[in-house]
Amino acid sequence: MTANIALSFDAAAAAHSDKTILVGPQRSYTWRELDLKAGAVAAGLQSDGIAPGQRLAICFEDPLDTIIGVFGGLKAGCVITPFNARLKAEERDQVLSLLDPTMVLDSIPDGDEEFPAQIVNSEDPAIILFTSGSTGVPKGAVLSHRSVTVGLDMWCESSLAIEKNDIVLSVLPLAHSYGLFGTVMAPLMVGAQSVVLPRFGVEDVLSAIKKHKATIFCGVATMFRRLLDSGEVDRKALSSLRFATSGAAPCPWELAEDWRVATDVRIVRGYGMSELFRPVCYSPVDSAETPQSIGHAAKGVSLKIVDEDGNSLEGEQTGELWIKSDSCMTEYLDRPEDTAAVMEDGWFKTGDLATISLEGLVSIVGRKKEVILRGGYTVAAGEVETVLNAHPDVSEAAVISVPDRDLGEEICAFVVLKSEAHCSEQEIIDFCKSQMAAYKYPRIVSFVPDLPKGATGKVDKAKLKA
Repeated sequence: MTANIALSFDAAAAAHSDKTILVGPQRSYTWRELDLKAGAVAAGLQSDGIAPGQRLAICFEDPLDTIIGVFGGLKAGCVITPFNARLKAEERDQVLSLLDPTMVLDSIPDGDEEFPAQIVNSEDPAIILFTSGSTGVPKGAVLSHRSVTVGLDMWCESSLAIEKNDIVLSVLPLAHSYGLFGTVMAPLMVGAQSVVLPRFGVEDVLSAIKKHKATIFCGVATMFRRLLDSGEVDRKALSSLRFATSGAAPCPWELAEDWRVATDVRIVRGYGMSELFRPVCYSPVDSAETPQSIGHAAKGVSLKIVDEDGNSLEGEQTGELWIKSDSCMTEYLDRPEDTAAVMEDGWFKTGDLATISLEGLVSIVGRKKEVILRGGYTVAAGEVETVLNAHPDVSEAAVISVPDRDLGEEICAFVVLKSEAHCSEQEIIDFCKSQMAAYKYPRIVSFVPDLPKGATGKVDKAKLKA
């Protein structure tokens, strides 16, 4: 079976050839123009000897160049990985060492070229997205052409119910599932328009919604809070929006209600991850939702709640949420033990504790995984701890999340200094800041004489939270 996801984009380009479907601050493209730019990338890769199935890292500051590179790489049959422009050099090098790409694409060739998508097997890898691992080492979620096809269908139908006349405002990183699939690929596949901003800014977002008459705004909880707190949001300013969507981190019901009251626009909530796209969500056409739940199974998705031994729980009991979907990743890149730990008989073990109501609505009640969701970004506590422990004055450190009204969660570090060491909280923060992307370093540092530990010597983070 052959099913290069790029074939779907070739079809979209043919069906919506003259429509402007990609808009940036300085330039825009019709589907035909984008297809030819991507074709020039694919042709260039082919002339450089890059064959289908080889890995391609896509590294650009400009999100439109990233999109051209993504489509071009997929046309050529490459296994593509878009990079987050906010990564520090050391973080980028770490991911590159894990990816071991055949080539790094960091320039777009001049000119245009016709280049039909190369034929590949539907089970072949198409995209590798890197997500924070609990140990601090990024994990590459390998997504096949089949899983990307199914995942995009979920975005187009269950999550967005997107129409070809929609105009989607994108301000999310294209190295992440929500930004890449939800705000760019899904709209373009149905002939809708994606307006892409490089970074979030209150004035930029409000101006773009007004200028382009955006119908869908895809954001994270932090963005909605900052827009509300700016005092610049009103119903007239957002009158073109059909709805907004939230992802990447939980959107509190209170925030969704505050937003609805201020704007008369609904935030459609959902739940997703790099490994599974958006398998649980509300749909824009759902007439009712409950404050505590984050949606129901998307089309073609099965859910179950299990106990510690993997036994299914009936009724509304609390346990780990397992998900089965054809959109699921194939594996974690070169990490068979990590893959086996989360996949069993086609089920993906999310690590999240949840309940499912009799009506099929899912409520997340806790997390087994040690990650922090800060402003829509996933940050591994272990990654921050590794940097902290590299400081010459630090004996040991532990990182937890603390509630934050603006960001959802903030990163808090407990640090034990070496004897005779003299170091300030700000020096610790500045050290981490120099080593990590801006969304990863701790903003709160607390010096303690020692860290609470259990019988096995593991740090008791529950006591730190208390």
